[in-house]
Amino acid sequence: MKGSRAERAWVALGSNLGDRAAHLAAARAGLATLPGTALLAASSVEETPPLGGMDQPPYLNQMVVLETTLAPMELLAALQRLERGAGRIRGERWAPRTLDLDIVLYGDRHVAEPGLTIPHPELPRRDFWRRELEELRAHEC
Repeated sequence: MKGSRAERAWVALGSNLGDRAAHLAAARAGLATLPGTALLAASSVEETPPLGGMDQPPYLNQMVVLETTLAPMELLAALQRLERGAGRIRGERWAPRTLDLDIVLYGDRHVAEPGLTIPHPELPRRDFWRRELEELRAHEC
């Protein structure tokens, strides 16, 4: 709910279509302008192979940490608006995308709602997310 205490949220950014670096930069800029939200830090960008075994270009990935008063579902809705603004079309799972934004962690909350699970269920299987989280936590704001 808006107006509540600000919490930290870790959001994963990924892109493997078009100008991948520009998509990540636009996402960071968009995240910084969300209501009640500040972008505190961003990890290094790394290139990773696509997941899911589909033949597609490699991804650029990055993690950011936000301080936000948006509730988890409000933040998810805002992320999906940013994805659509970057030309994201939701279709087949693991398909290529201009922009993918995932809430990986939200404070110490555990959320299990339709369309949103926090901590993100893929966190244990994504080494690059764990590296990016470690990098951000090493430089806690």
